[in-house]
Amino acid sequence: MAARVSRTARLALVLAAVLVVVAGGTWAGLALTRGSTPAPSSASSGAEPASPSGQPVEPAATLAPPACPSRVTRPFEPTTVTVAGVVRDAAVVTPPRPSPEVPGTPPTTTAGKTVFAFDRAQGVRPGDGRGNVLLNAHTWPDGSALGNRLLEGLREGGRVVLADGDRRLCYRVTDRVEVPADAPYFRYYDRRGPAQVAIVVCSGQRLGPGIWTERTVWFARPSA
Repeated sequence: MAARVSRTARLALVLAAVLVVVAGGTWAGLALTRGSTPAPSSASSGAEPASPSGQPVEPAATLAPPACPSRVTRPFEPTTVTVAGVVRDAAVVTPPRPSPEVPGTPPTTTAGKTVFAFDRAQGVRPGDGRGNVLLNAHTWPDGSALGNRLLEGLREGGRVVLADGDRRLCYRVTDRVEVPADAPYFRYYDRRGPAQVAIVVCSGQRLGPGIWTERTVWFARPSA
């Protein structure tokens, strides 16, 4: 009789799958979620990264975050994300999960490399009393994607603002960690812990299309 696979083992496999998906040239996944996608060209064009509208991204010095509270009267789904010194009002997409426990990622297109993906299936939104709001972004081998900019500019103490129109919620990064891409990282999927945002991107060394050695994860708590 076949041995029964434990829930922990299954989750480990799911996390590993996510990492592979993200690493594919989209966000630097964490054995977290995401299905593999074709990797973008590794040749750098030398052009500045473009925003979803096709316009050059503003210089980091002009990316001061807007004022906002550290709590809201009711939860909301984010439609934009601002990261101080990195990006202002980056669009948010809500792709479905390719499998039950693997978050979807942005499309591997010029527009897709400059947006965040919000995992609606996690069931946690900004303003909820507990659990992680899950976000991810692509890392490209030519250094031109949002994930690359986060790796360069988002550190502990950095400010992240999630918004939906006039509704905004501010967060401060409390932890930035690098984990092996081929190992499970359950902390990212926490639904019962303190309310926070968890952002993951591929990092480390790119070994091939969709294959990166690490994932970088940021955790941020509500803070004005």
